[in-house]
Amino acid sequence: MRNTEFQRKIYSVSELSFEIREMLERRFIDIWVEGELSNCKSSTAGHLYFTLKDDRAQLPAVCFRNAARLLRFRPENGKVFRARGRVSTYEGRGEYQLIVEVLEPAGLGALQLAFEQLKEKLEKEGLFRPERKRPIPAFPRKIGIVTSPKSAALRDILTVLKRRHNAVNVLIFPAEVQGEGASLQVMEGIDYLSRSTDVDVIVVARGGGSMEDLWPFNEERVARAIVRSPKPVISAVGHEVDFTICDFVADLRAPTPSAAAEIVIKSKDELAGRVQQAERRLVSAVRYRLNRLQNFWASKIGSRGFVVAETRIRRMIQRVDDLTFRIEQSGRAGAFIRPRTHRLAICEQRLVIAVQQRLRKWHQAFGRIAHTLDALSPLAVLERGYAICLAADGRVVRSADAVEVDQIVKVKLHQGSLSARVTAKE
Repeated sequence: MRNTEFQRKIYSVSELSFEIREMLERRFIDIWVEGELSNCKSSTAGHLYFTLKDDRAQLPAVCFRNAARLLRFRPENGKVFRARGRVSTYEGRGEYQLIVEVLEPAGLGALQLAFEQLKEKLEKEGLFRPERKRPIPAFPRKIGIVTSPKSAALRDILTVLKRRHNAVNVLIFPAEVQGEGASLQVMEGIDYLSRSTDVDVIVVARGGGSMEDLWPFNEERVARAIVRSPKPVISAVGHEVDFTICDFVADLRAPTPSAAAEIVIKSKDELAGRVQQAERRLVSAVRYRLNRLQNFWASKIGSRGFVVAETRIRRMIQRVDDLTFRIEQSGRAGAFIRPRTHRLAICEQRLVIAVQQRLRKWHQAFGRIAHTLDALSPLAVLERGYAICLAADGRVVRSADAVEVDQIVKVKLHQGSLSARVTAKE
């Protein structure tokens, strides 16, 4: 009876860890925890490990890859976050931890934090600098537009273009401008129009909306596509109060899609007015110039200086005629020199041929002598794998009797030499 009363349940470490895990997972299956994030690190597999803490305690946490890849921002140490998940244990270290399914910043929204982080990153790279921006062409022949073909933004742009200059060509790349995968289509549209077409300028357009609706234009891939485009890009995303990363990296930001159309093309009336104004200025300038020249020559023709200049010109004409006659006389003398010059050229050519033949004979004779010397050279023998043994005084050792045991000899090889000691003689 005594033994039964004091009979004890003894757990193994694994059993106890299992019991604790079961209890925690049943009790804390879906909870929110707020705390300062620290010790954040990422594994090669894409899992995030970090600690949530306050001034009195800390809680280890892990966000596995499937949940971590959905984060739009980069978790930063020292900032306060809210994490949603379940409590479990990690038997390997004997500690409990929070399995995080959702992570968001406290106070500042997740999208706003991601926006600020990417904006800071690209600004540090200098992608917002004015000197990096490309000028917008004043008279584009073809305009590329990346937007949804069903959007009101496209209708607004086409209406403005038709009203201001209906002769301009437009090339539309259809792309979703909202939802998952939209940023990839916008990036592909910018890349295609900038590299595979002859458009002069690209307009990236979308109407207004919430931050979630405009988020594709805050993705890094879209910003990078705008930067690498060899063609200038105009951002016409949202309303005037909306700002996206696309606006900061684009070569020009338009407050609305309609404003982008007005910026990119001048109206026919405006162009006609500018042409007429330029024509009037040109006619006035030509008339003024002709009047000045007319007055100048009218004042000079009757002056003594004009008469002197005319006399000088006539003397120069006479001098030219005199030199022409002399050249003709020299040509007759040249008829005597030309045959002799031809014979001299023939002799010179024969001399060159004779010298070249003699040089070839000398070169061949030199080659034969060099080949013979190379065959007789001791260096050639060494190159075939043989060696020369030298005594301490530099004499060539031709017989084993010429050296003694323990004597130092030098062995000369094709490349380098060796110092050796005689250990035996045969």
